[in-house]
Amino acid sequence: MSQSQQQPALSKCPGCEEPPVAGDLFCGACGYDLSAVPARPGDRPTMAITVPPAAPEAAGAEAVRWPAAAETDSSDVPAPVHRPSDLPGTDSGGRPLSEQEQEQEQVQEQVQEPGTPVGSGPVGSGPVGSAPVGSAPVGSAPGPEPLGRPEPSAAAVRHDDRADPDAAEHSGDFALAAPDPRTAEHAAAAAATPAAGGRVCVACRSGRVDPDGYCENCGHAQPRARDHMEQELDAVAAVSDRGLRHHRNEDSFAVSSTALPDGSPAVVAIVCDGVSSASRPDEASAAAANAANESLLESLPRGTHPQQAMHEAIVAASEAVNALAQEPAGAMEHDAHRHQNAPACTLVGAVMAGELLIVGWVGDSRVYWVPQDRSRPTARLTEDDSWAAQMVAAGLMNEAEAYADERAHAITGWLGADAYELEPHTAAFKPDRPGLVVVCTDGLWNYAESAEEMAAAVPADAQEHPLRGAQVLVGHALDGGGHDNVTVALLPFAVRPQGAGSACETV
Repeated sequence: MSQSQQQPALSKCPGCEEPPVAGDLFCGACGYDLSAVPARPGDRPTMAITVPPAAPEAAGAEAVRWPAAAETDSSDVPAPVHRPSDLPGTDSGGRPLSEQEQEQEQVQEQVQEPGTPVGSGPVGSGPVGSAPVGSAPVGSAPGPEPLGRPEPSAAAVRHDDRADPDAAEHSGDFALAAPDPRTAEHAAAAAATPAAGGRVCVACRSGRVDPDGYCENCGHAQPRARDHMEQELDAVAAVSDRGLRHHRNEDSFAVSSTALPDGSPAVVAIVCDGVSSASRPDEASAAAANAANESLLESLPRGTHPQQAMHEAIVAASEAVNALAQEPAGAMEHDAHRHQNAPACTLVGAVMAGELLIVGWVGDSRVYWVPQDRSRPTARLTEDDSWAAQMVAAGLMNEAEAYADERAHAITGWLGADAYELEPHTAAFKPDRPGLVVVCTDGLWNYAESAEEMAAAVPADAQEHPLRGAQVLVGHALDGGGHDNVTVALLPFAVRPQGAGSACETV
């Protein structure tokens, strides 16, 4: 007759820990299969653990006598520590160690003890572990002959203070380890120090700047010469800044002065803004500003009318930008669409010649007139070549709606090889009262769009201190967010008051 195995009685369900009903195969609370619970293991006999009999003592060996622990006094001074080497030692077989072996163990403990200072170990001062094992401790009596210092030929021993390097090659001595890290650190710092006349990193103040503009010590990118530019002449000042969001300054300017044939002065200010979506916009703006300025300095002394001179200057600037897109023969074969992304920029300029104020532009850079008497009306002297301006001119949107659109700053006119048609805009004004001419890119007028807002941003003493005024206007744009490059030129216009009239009138 076969005997069925009885399921163990469970006090609680393994799934929900609820007490099960006797005889149930499944838990009534969670449905756990109680039959799957493993059976209780059977009884196993308990094995007695016996202590092995003690090894017979060696003949003549005395029992080990442990020293009594010293009593601790009231001064809280710890009791002396007894090392195992202070007692008679025995080997693994229970045999007593010889005096020679005990002395060797004491020497090893002194060498390996972590608190032992350098030089206080075995005879033969030097780094810990440099002395051969078997040397007697300091102050101990000389031991038997085998415990003496071994001969140099007995083993290869490292000598850090060897004076003769040639002898080490034949003796088998180990070479020295890595140099002192402190010496290496000073050597690296000395190597990073820039030579006389070299540029020093503006971040770490110690590294040398490589030709690419990065610190060789900390890797910090150094400010470029065009990141912030300032220039001031007797009657004009300009400031250009990279801004807070762009990685480079793609704006450029040129200010100068010359004389007309009658000897009267003529002041020139050219401001250009590189088109970021085009290739090499920084080169385009620099080429346009320089070309327009040189053209004006050449034509104005010859007696060319300032308005005609401005027109010719814009054409010369356009040709300079177009030349940047020209490649050597065969280069266009590798990029058939290179002409679609040619360097491009906008341009705006102002010329003060005699009693005339001439402005010219292509793109969305602007010229503002701010009278010295702020109670007089201000004016914007240019019209943008942009999508927003076209919507306003066509009557499809008012100015607020047009410039709120995401397409507002899409320009419809620029200088570059891919421009549809060059249409230089020029205008002549004859102010009847003193004022300030503000020539700027959209990096500034984005934060002072209307003429009234621009007049409010111009400091009151900008007429007498144009450079300071330009710096304040650039700071106004940076405080507003500095999302674009910022460039502004200020030209104080001084005339004799001639009575009432408009702030500026077209000739």
